Order: sequence, then C-alpha cells, then structure tokens
Amino acid sequence: MLLGAAPGVGKTFTMLEEGRRLRDEGRDVVVAVVETHGRAATAALVDGLEVVPRRIERHRGVDLDDMDLDAVLVRRPDVALVDELAHTNAPGGAHEKRWQDVEALLAAGIDVVSTVNVQHMQSLGDVVREITGAVQRETVPDAVVRAADQIEVVDLSPEALRERLAEGLVYPADRVDAALSNYFRLGNLTALREIALLWLADEVDDALRRYRAEHGIEHRWEARERVLVALTGGQEGETLLRRGARIAARSSGGELAAVHVTTNDGLRERYPGALGKQRTLLEQLGGTYHQVVGDDVPATLVRFARSIDATQIVVGASRRSRLVAALTGPGIGATVIRESGDIDVHVVTHERAGGGSRLPRLGGSLSRSRVLSAFGLALVAGPLLTWLLSFTGDPDAITVDVLAYQLLVLVVALVGGMLPAVFAAVLSGLSLDYFFVQPLHQVTVQQPWHLVALVMYVVSAVLVSFVVDRSARRSRTARRAAAESGLLMGIAGSVLRGDDALQALVDRTREAFGYAGVRVRQGDAVPATSGTFGEGPDATTGLPSGAVLEFAGAPDDPTQRRLLRVVEQQIDAAVEHRELTRTAVDAERIAAADRVRSAILAAVGHDVRRPIAAASAAVQTLRASDIRLSDTDREALLATADESLRQLAVLLGDLLDVSRVQAGVLAVAPVALPLETVVAPALDELELGPDDVDLDLPTDLPPVLADPGLLQRVVVNLLANAVRHSPTGASVRVAASAFGDGVELRVADHGPGIPAALRADVFQPFQRLGDTDNDTGLGLGLALARGFTEGMGGTIEADDTPGGGLTMVVRLPIAEHVGVETP
Repeated sequence: MLLGAAPGVGKTFTMLEEGRRLRDEGRDVVVAVVETHGRAATAALVDGLEVVPRRIERHRGVDLDDMDLDAVLVRRPDVALVDELAHTNAPGGAHEKRWQDVEALLAAGIDVVSTVNVQHMQSLGDVVREITGAVQRETVPDAVVRAADQIEVVDLSPEALRERLAEGLVYPADRVDAALSNYFRLGNLTALREIALLWLADEVDDALRRYRAEHGIEHRWEARERVLVALTGGQEGETLLRRGARIAARSSGGELAAVHVTTNDGLRERYPGALGKQRTLLEQLGGTYHQVVGDDVPATLVRFARSIDATQIVVGASRRSRLVAALTGPGIGATVIRESGDIDVHVVTHERAGGGSRLPRLGGSLSRSRVLSAFGLALVAGPLLTWLLSFTGDPDAITVDVLAYQLLVLVVALVGGMLPAVFAAVLSGLSLDYFFVQPLHQVTVQQPWHLVALVMYVVSAVLVSFVVDRSARRSRTARRAAAESGLLMGIAGSVLRGDDALQALVDRTREAFGYAGVRVRQGDAVPATSGTFGEGPDATTGLPSGAVLEFAGAPDDPTQRRLLRVVEQQIDAAVEHRELTRTAVDAERIAAADRVRSAILAAVGHDVRRPIAAASAAVQTLRASDIRLSDTDREALLATADESLRQLAVLLGDLLDVSRVQAGVLAVAPVALPLETVVAPALDELELGPDDVDLDLPTDLPPVLADPGLLQRVVVNLLANAVRHSPTGASVRVAASAFGDGVELRVADHGPGIPAALRADVFQPFQRLGDTDNDTGLGLGLALARGFTEGMGGTIEADDTPGGGLTMVVRLPIAEHVGVETP
C-alpha cells in the first residue's frame, strides 16, 4: 500500500515503478486500473506493462469506464496494480467501492499494489475537513489499509509539491491557480504531511504490539527512547540534564523530559535559583518540564515515568557518604532501581556525590519512620551501654554512669522526639537502679531523693524533646513553604512563557496534584480542561468569579488542601482576567468604531468637499449673467457638474455603507444565485471587455448564497483595484471553482502585489497603501468588500498570484449546503 499526503506526491508513479521491478524479477504483473491524469511521465511508465482492458458502462447517457474485476480474476496474475483505492466504482460493477474489488482480488490469491491519500482514510475525515475545508465523499475504512502486508509513505515536501503544481506537472494549467489558492496551500500540505507520517508511525506501533502479543513477549521494546531526568533542585541538575540529552540524542526521535518531585514536607534547596536555571537549560535542549507532588519520592518518580512511557531514568548519585547511607538505609537512587522494573536507570556521578561524612539533618517533620528509629536506637543502645559500663565495676563511677545514660536519652530525644525520649529515660533509670545502685539486681527506692532524681531525669528528656518537636514543626513549615513556592513558581512560569494563563494553570494543577481531570466551568461553557472525566466530577469548588472548578479522580490528601486553595485563587484570578480581556476587546472595538467615525468626518471635510466645490463652481459659472459661454463651454460645465455630483453620490454611498458595516446593521437579503448573474453586471458597470478580463466561470458551478446587490459591489471593488494596479496590456483573471461546501471567486492581477505583512491592513477603512493621488477614492473599497462578504457569511483574503501579483479570494457558501433551494 502506497500512502500519500496529497495528490501529486508520486504514488501512481511509484506504483508503476514497483510493478516494473516485480516484472523484471519474473513476477506476472498486470495493470488492473491506473489513473494517469494526463501526466506524461506517469503514462510513459505504463508502456511495457500488460493492461487489462476496462469495462464500459453507460450511465445517464454518458459512457463510464472502470476496472474490470471479472477480467482481472480470469487473467489471474501474480500481482495486480490498482490505483486510487478510495474510488467509487461506476454503476454496474460487482461492488460499490474499488477497495471492495481489491478484497475480492486478495481473496482469489492475487497480490495487489494500490495507492491511497491520507484524506481518504475514514477515521481522518473530520480532521482533514477542519484543515482543508473539503468534505471527502470517497473514503476507505482504516482496517482495509491496516490489513496491507506493507505500507509505504510516498513523501514529498510541501514546497516541492507546490512547485510541481505550478509547473503543470499535477493538474492542467487552468486548474493550477485554484489548486494553489485552495487545497494546496502550504499550511494545508504541511498539516496533511504530518498526519500521514503520524498515522504510519501509529500503525508501526500497533504492528509492534501485535507482534509482541502473538509471540508472547511481555517485556517492553523501546522502539522510541523517552528519557526522564530526576531533578532535586541541587546544582548537579545541569550535569544530569546534559547526560539525559545525550542519551536521548543517540536514538532517532528520542524525547527528553525532566521531573521535580515535591514532597509534602518540601525539598531542602541549598541553591534556590538552581531549579529555574535547569528549567531554562531543559527548554534549550528541547525537553519538557514537569513537577509533581508525592510523599514517597522514588515511588512518585517511577509512577510518573510509567505514565509518560519513559524508557530510561537518569538520577544523580547520592550526596550522602557511605557511613550515612549505611545508617539511614538506601537512598532515592537505589529505591528507584529496585522499583523501576523494565525501565533502565542511569545513576550519574557528579562532583557533589558522597560529599559529607556527617549525619545529615533529617526531615523537618518527625515522621513515623524517624520515631520508630528512635525507639530502635533506645532498645539497641541501652543494653549496649549497660554492657560497656558493667566492665568498670567501680561503685564510685556512678556519676559517669548517670551522665552516660543521660547522653543516651538526649540522643534519642534529638532523633525521635518526646515518646522515644520518655521511653529511653524510663529504661535508663530502671537499668541504672538495677545494675549500678546498691542493692544490685533489684529495683528499689531507698531514698525519696532517688525518686525525685528519676522524675527530673524524665523531665529533662521531655524538655529536650519538646525543643526538638518545636524546631521540627518550624522546619516543616519552612520547608513546605519552599515546596509550595516552587510549585507555584512552576505554575507561574507556564503563564509567563506565553501559555494561555487559564489553560496552563489547569494543566499544572492536574499534573502537580495527581488528579485524573481538572476543568473550569462557566455555566455551560468550559473555557479550560485537562485530563479525562468519567460520568462526572468527583469534587467541585465554587470560585468567587462565579466559575466552578471541577476535579476527577481527586486524591484525598488533607495536607494538599491549603496549597490547592492558593492555586484555586490563581485560577479564579485567571478567569477574571479572561473576562476583563474580553471586556477590553469590546472596548477596543468601540474605540475602533470611534476612529472610523472620526475618519468619516475627516473624509467629509476633505474628499467630499472636492466634488462639491467642482459642481458648485460649474453651476455658478453657468448662472453668471456677465459671462458669455459657447455651447461647447456650457456642455463642458454641465459634464463637470454631472461627474462631480456622481462622484459625490458614490462617496456618500460608500461612507454610509462603511458606517453600517462598522455598526453591525448591514441589511443582507441572501438568495441562491449563479455567480455569472453578478459578475456580468459588474463588468458592464466598469465597462470591461474580453481584452481587459480573462473570465473562467465553469458552467456546472453551483449557486452561492449571497445578496445580489452586495456581491456585485464586492466584485466591482475587487475588479476596479485589480485593473488599476495591473500593468498596461495585462488582463485581470476572474475564475471560480467549487471547493468543499463553498465556492471561491478569485480576482487575480499581475501588478506589484502587497507584502504579506501589510495584507491585513488593506481591509481597513481609509487605507491606500502607497496611492498618493486623490482620484483613487477614500480607500474604502476593500474594507467594504470584506464587510459585505462577511455579512453574507463568507470570507475574503489576499494571496499571491503565481508569477507575481495579488489574488483576492472570496469564499461564499453553496446554497444547497445551507438549506436554500435554487430557484
């Protein structure tokens, strides 16, 4: 199967070349049907190949030819070349569609080489229509194309395809202008090319998955590298990003991403600006940045890696020393390696790896693991200390014994807080009394002061643990504030980089808090949404602006609610900003209307004064009794007055029309009418003949829905501009063609044209763009043309004329497509 992005890329040519290659290899090859479309190079390749004669069917008085399926089945070749898979067969055949004929050939054991354009894929019809405006009536089920043993994209750059089209290698010369101005626009071709390549890439992925399923291969094959770099906010991040970029670059199409996991406790950032610099570097390397929230950093990192189908994870070597690692357990890197499964993990060393021998300050909050560690320390260190002190055996060393146990209690308090400290104090007091106070090996209190000492022992442990708890709470608050600031900075960064503020906030909120879906609802409108929703939202929050924030798959994490409220306030501010922006746009429209009114008043004071002055002077001269005028002079003065008044009527009519357009009160009475009923009167009005205008209006052109008077004014204005700017002796081309659900009328000249940067300005009122004489009017022609066209439900735009010049393209809806019957 040969897949192309658009007509003219060379599918049929490639199919015939493949047929010749197979024939030269000894295969029995026939041409079942081929459409050369008058292309000499394509037709030349048919010579030397056996062609099965086509069947002829007479339909409504017209002879139609098509592929003769029965003849091909009788001939029974090894390979049949069948062009245009999406073609609708002529009546009288066995099947309605040509792809059904191909299925019959395949069922008979005949191999088929065929062609199809991406716009004919059934699943892509809506997408293609949105891009090109053309409705595809001939489609092929995707399953038919996917069933091919081999699919090959016949690729050609959009620029090269437009050059081929302009040279007449794709369509006849009379169709080139229409094709370049419509379907074969550079943007359309680029989008169609991308769709074709992506469709084939998806098909390759599906084929790979099917192969793995058929062969029982459960582990993943990394056909495309997706490298995820874990950033902690430390200065080693730049090293990790560059290493990740090199890994991604080794594979064609490799993707780079980075993630920063923010815990509820926050991550200590020794270098606050490092993460921002790393994000800038990541963007320069072509990667994407993500920030997520999770208490378990390794699990969160691995879960995010699986969510984006990462094939490799890059983490930095631990900054802890071996001693610290042995005492506190495996670090993030080791845990990620254990939990990553089939995802490769790169542990990258850096200059700060293993950089300290001291115990690191543990997290700001006294976590459960920390408290349990303190209990374990008391249970292990207490008996060990008792065993060591028992070797002294000196009753006078009781002071050393007490201080040793006191030191143990303080260490336990520093590690685990109050409960482990009290436990260690009681355990130490009992051990001291049992092993070192007479009588030995008995727990007795002979003096009341001993009991007071034990209580003071416990109180001192409580006081120390209280200080530790208080410090931990403050540290927790500070670290969480840092984490929240980092998250909010990431959200704000998306907005500051030019993203849509509301959509960026919604995207970042879903990603950071782990929701399945987040959206903003204003009544029935949803101005921003991210993720997926099931039957409905799991949670909703009303915003002061009146909008509603909805969540799907909401995680029940009370520790995140305060930060979420801050984000909700930002979303509410973004909603209000959007409303204010809309209000500002409305105000700008009002200001623009005021500027037009001011320009109209200026025009009345300048351009309108000239014809009035000329007519007044002519009339005063005619009425003067002291001036003797000949018949010739009198006729000239009357002609001057008549011409001036006519110009004045036209100017006043244009001013009134542009005022109606700007005010939105243009009266439009659309009816179904053939274009020729408007173009012919416009030519007569301007007194243009065959030497001035090259007219190309197909006889089978469908009627358009338009107001006859307004459309004639549009055509007159466009023709007048084209004639004025055309070189002497050059004719203006007026052509029309049906395209999708509309008809396009093109008025093309070969004048100097208009730079692309100024094309939007030509449709503004009182724009002359270089015309300095006062005989060209007020500069309202194109402004009125656009206002009239849009008032009739159409569009107008400026485009280049092949070979130089300007082409004005007016697109109007076909009458039958909007439910208007043709009279």
